[in-house]
Amino acid sequence: MSLNRSEKEAVISEVTGLAAKAQTLVMAEYRGITVAAMDKLRVNARSNGVSLSVLKNTLARRAVAGSGFEVAADQMTGPLIYGFSEDAVAAAKVVAEFAKTNDKLVIRGGVYAGKALDANGVKQLASIPSKEVLLAQLCGLLMSPISRTAVVLGALAAKKGEGAAAPAAEEAAAA
Repeated sequence: MSLNRSEKEAVISEVTGLAAKAQTLVMAEYRGITVAAMDKLRVNARSNGVSLSVLKNTLARRAVAGSGFEVAADQMTGPLIYGFSEDAVAAAKVVAEFAKTNDKLVIRGGVYAGKALDANGVKQLASIPSKEVLLAQLCGLLMSPISRTAVVLGALAAKKGEGAAAPAAEEAAAA
């Protein structure tokens, strides 16, 4: 069933709003995926802050026109599902993880920071750790020199303490 003009305008404005807030767009071909599998993908996407939409390609092209995602307009062919996310890697992670378990979902490409990505680029983007993991790694790196210094100072204090404890023990034994 085709959409009338006002419905098309509503879809375009909704997708334009998504594109305005998003950092990443991932496109994947969904031909042959069951409804149950697609529902599972959507639930996973929603829980990770990713907006998945099945759109007509002409409407998607119009919606991203003038935005940073316009560079992917030539890749918008065939039956595609579009994933927009505000988190830089969330859309790529959700789609790539699902594609590992379901071979019918084929990653076609995407856009990050105004740069078009091919399927391998999307997979590389998906392999980047999450923001929380990166922050934890950074904290570990910052704490590493401090903890090493504390260990060395503790060892020096223990060594000096052993040398001072021996004469005190001798005095106690002599008395």
